[in-house]
This record gives sequence, structure tokens and C-alpha cells, in this order.
Amino acid sequence: MFNSKTSKKHFLILFLIAALGSTLAFTFLESDNYKTWFTESYKLKSPYIPADINFAGEIMPVTQDDILERMDREIMATAFWQSSTMMLLKRSKKYFPIIEPILKENNIPLDFKYLCVAESGLSNATSPSNAKGFWQLLEGTAKPLGLEINDYVDERFHLEKATRAACAYFKESYAQFNNWTLTAASYNRGQAGTMRDLNYQGANSFYDLYMNDETSRYIFRIVAYKLIFENPQLYGFYLNDSDYYAMKPRILISVDSSISSLSLFAQDQGSNYKTLKLYNPWLRDRSLPNKGNRKYQIELPLQP
Repeated sequence: MFNSKTSKKHFLILFLIAALGSTLAFTFLESDNYKTWFTESYKLKSPYIPADINFAGEIMPVTQDDILERMDREIMATAFWQSSTMMLLKRSKKYFPIIEPILKENNIPLDFKYLCVAESGLSNATSPSNAKGFWQLLEGTAKPLGLEINDYVDERFHLEKATRAACAYFKESYAQFNNWTLTAASYNRGQAGTMRDLNYQGANSFYDLYMNDETSRYIFRIVAYKLIFENPQLYGFYLNDSDYYAMKPRILISVDSSISSLSLFAQDQGSNYKTLKLYNPWLRDRSLPNKGNRKYQIELPLQP
């Protein structure tokens, strides 16, 4: 005999089967729609490589297969690491206006600002080999170029002074190689190492050299930044002027005596220790002993 309890049970089973079938059909339908949307909307394309590429006015021979492939690799690595490249683009308008005039007054091609991007990501970085600052200068390189380095002051973290030191290095290298591309490569490989490679291989162009992997990629990475920074929308980066970071107006405070507490000094100037350290990363401790009465310029934001 078919009782009401059995009827309810069968009805529930049938309802669950129907619901499951409907859910599966909906899921498959949604899956198809998603696949269609994804394949139509999200398309990875090989980035554009111009037929004419130059670094510092010197032609890159992209007609050579290996040169083209190496350039392609670095453009893809840079363009498709969107978060990092977007951050670098945003920083560029904060720091390039400081770097560019110094390069120009030293007759260094403006393309050399992209070395700074490749070296440190436009930040006061410290490398595993203890190279420091925007230009990643080693202590043994920086001191002969006139930068002060001790427990209290490290001018590798002073952007203007470190840029001038880098310019002095570039001039010295260019006098040796008479070629800006080799000059840039030597900043990574070293002047002696670059000269050894040229002499051993009987070459006179960076693009004809077989070098270590880091230096082999170095010039191409720099040029990839140049191409993307100069044509961001061509590589998928859309920024409004307000998206870029900017350097706020600053005042310079001349100091020619010791400062026992940088925190109290900052407070006396109507600022605070954090701001003082952000604007003066070259100050490496909490005080500034100055027995020689050397003249320093401490920067702070201009108060409104």
C-alpha cells in the first residue's frame, strides 16, 4: 500500500534530482559563458618591438636574431610584471626631474636615467653585495668619486650627490670605451671586466660580446624600461597625471656643527624624525657628529 510518508520521500528525491540537474545545466552554461568571456576579453599578445631602437643615440641591431629575442624577452618580462612596472612609472615623475638636469649638465645622455630604474627600482635599495642607493654604488667605488661614507653619513643615499658621482663614473668609462652602450654595460660588468671581454673576443661592440648572463640582459632591460616609459599606453599602462608621485617643495637648512639629536632638531624645525629621515636618507644614525664643521644641507618639506 502507498502511504503518505513514502509519497513525501519519493517526491523529495525527485525534487533533489531535478534541482541537481538544473544546477549542473546552469553550471555548464555559466562555464561556457565564462570561457567565452575570458578568451575574448583576456588575450595575451606579444608586445610591440620597434624596428628602430637606440640607446643613447646608438642603434640596437634588432635585425640580428639573438638581439631581437633578447630584446623581446626583456620587454615581456617588464610589461607583464604589471604591478612592479606600474610602481616604477609612478615614481619616475618624482625622481627623474632631479636626475635629468644632473645628467644634462654633465653631458651624459638622458637615457642613462633608466640605469637607475634597472639598478634600484628608483629606491634607496641595498644589494646582497652591499651596493647602496639609487645608483647601487659600492663603497670602494663611491669614496674615490667623492662621496662621504661613515657610521653617520652615507652619501650613496643622497640622490643628487650619488647621481653626480655616477656621472663621473660614466665620463671615465666613456673616455675608455668611446661608446655609450659599452659605458652602460661597464657600470654592471666593471670597466676592467668589460675591457677584458672586448680584448679576448676581439670585439668592439656590446652586441658582439658574449658576456655573463646579468650583463647580457642589462642593456636590454634598460632599453625595455625606456620603451615602456616613453610609450606606456602602447604596452597597456594607462595613467592620469594625478596617478604619478611628485616631490613636494622643500627647504634646505644649512648645518655646520654637530647635532646631538636629529629628533629634537626636526622638532625645532616644526617637523618630526620620520619626515627628516624620509627626506634625508643619507643621515644614517640618530645624531650627526661634525667635528670638522663640514657644511651639510638638510632637507625638509616646505610648510604650507
